Amino acid sequence: MKSIPECEETRQDKRIVLQEKKSKITFLNPKNVKILVIQVDGCVIDDNQTARCDYALVPKKELEIYVELKGRDISHAVRQLESTIRLLSENPQSVKKLCFIVSSRVPKQTTTIQKIQSRFKKQFNAAFRVKNIQEICDLSTL
Repeated sequence: MKSIPECEETRQDKRIVLQEKKSKITFLNPKNVKILVIQVDGCVIDDNQTARCDYALVPKKELEIYVELKGRDISHAVRQLESTIRLLSENPQSVKKLCFIVSSRVPKQTTTIQKIQSRFKKQFNAAFRVKNIQEICDLSTL
């Protein structure tokens, strides 16, 4: 991932919580591994024209995690994740990625979401998950 030192923070907390309004994601870090947390929205990308997600995390060299904390507009969140991956990932197809949308209102697992999951896997080598209100991800299992 491209480095932007002024927007990066290395954390070793057992729990890394990212929250915006009602949406929240918690990354469990039981081994206190150094995790690079990057504030994308408002720091890495600070203009009003470019779609961007809220955060990116790098728990290890071969894994990138992208997070969008959203209200309701899932299709806009998908565009934000795609745009951020294209802008920040050194190699969008080879490095393994996890993409999370944590929304205050999520549609059921429809064919639309399944198509998005398939597209993200093909285009970005990314697992794609949409969750309602909060999500927990154990980094030690990745």
